[in-house]
Amino acid sequence: MRLFGNLYARALVWAREPRAVYYLCGLSFVEAFIFPVMPEVMLAPMMLGKRHKAFFYANISLLFSLIGALVGYALGHWAYEAVRPLLSPHMQETITIWVENLRADMNQHWLGMLGALMLAALQPVIPMKFVTWAAGIVGVPVVPFLACVAIGRGKRVWLLALLVRLFGERAEHMLHKHIEWIGWAVLLLLGLLLGWWLWSH
Repeated sequence: MRLFGNLYARALVWAREPRAVYYLCGLSFVEAFIFPVMPEVMLAPMMLGKRHKAFFYANISLLFSLIGALVGYALGHWAYEAVRPLLSPHMQETITIWVENLRADMNQHWLGMLGALMLAALQPVIPMKFVTWAAGIVGVPVVPFLACVAIGRGKRVWLLALLVRLFGERAEHMLHKHIEWIGWAVLLLLGLLLGWWLWSH
């Protein structure tokens, strides 16, 4: 089943629309808290079409990713508080201990937490939505959270802009060729991480 290939193909169609910038804004926004397709799949063909605007598109995507990150942060905080009373006492205790441990680590290792957030926003393996929701659940201060997301995600989109400027269509061809494997590999990794967490707790 070509789930990610079809989503990728749809994003490419959006990238060639006259209102592609608006679609890019929407995709960057919703990807930060719910949608499974990274905005880079639209960014690459848009940048290739107008290489002189590559960094403009990167900055637009970054801006709306930050707005979406705030939504994910709020959803993480409020959904956690709303759902917690509905869980079994054992599950409540388990999640509370996990959250409190993360908060304690955050307070004791402030610089390490900031570095972890930047790395999480930079790499594509852990989807952005997990970072934003988790930050809201744990209660990472909003300003440092946004700063870390801006630096991490900014490096990603700026690097893509630089690659497009330097290598042109070869950069997009690589993404198109491997998108299905990348998508399923990410889902498999997330499933393994979830299984490990459930087993260890």
